[in-house]
Order: sequence, then C-alpha cells, then structure tokens
Amino acid sequence: MRTIGARRWAIADGYIPAWSRGREPQMTSHDTVCILNANAEEAHIEIVLYFSDRAPVGPYRVTVPAERTRHIRFNELCDPQPVPLDTDYASVISSDIDVVLQHTRLDSRQQELALMTTIAYPAPAAG
Repeated sequence: MRTIGARRWAIADGYIPAWSRGREPQMTSHDTVCILNANAEEAHIEIVLYFSDRAPVGPYRVTVPAERTRHIRFNELCDPQPVPLDTDYASVISSDIDVVLQHTRLDSRQQELALMTTIAYPAPAAG
C-alpha cells in the first residue's frame, strides 16, 4: 500500500491567547495540530517551536498509533517547557513515517468565536 503524507511539516503561524471565554476545556483558546497516521505502524513525532526573540524549544515528543488520528493541543505540551501564551511562534513537526497534518486555532476571547484551520506545509522529500 502506498503511504500518504510527508515526514516534515511546518506551521508558520502559532499563537495562543492568554485568556478565553466560555466553558473549559472545550472553549479554551488553543492551537491544535491534527495528525493522521494511515500507516500500519505507529508514528513517532517531534515538535520544535521557533520564536522571534529567543532560541527554539523542543523537541516535544508524541506518538500516534497505527491507523489512527491524534489531536494535540499546543496548550497541553509541557515537556521540555509549556508553550508560552500571548507569544507568536512557528513549529516544525517531524515524523519517522509519512503522516498528514492539519493546524486548527480556536480564539474564544470574543463573544463571536473565531475558528481557523489549514493544512500544514509539507516539506518535499529529499532526493
């Protein structure tokens, strides 16, 4: 079976507001990376964050089981350190096998909620 996805992805836009409106945890403002692993083996993922005013942080490590999807809120990443709030960042996500990524943001600071989603940028395969 042919695999789907890529092994390196970039999300240029990251930002988590410091406060939210509404019921927690459903309405807590957040960035999420949704990872689809359509392979017959688990995917080992590393996330590195980049900032405009400090050194990169990471890797944050997560696993996505075979033939599953996993939604990871950046707000919940804490090792090696929590993702800072009210701070612009970007992320590079690497996997040991091909996966598909989608980025979603919920900004619940206003009564009129904002939800945004986009496919991450897949880095071309070497070769």
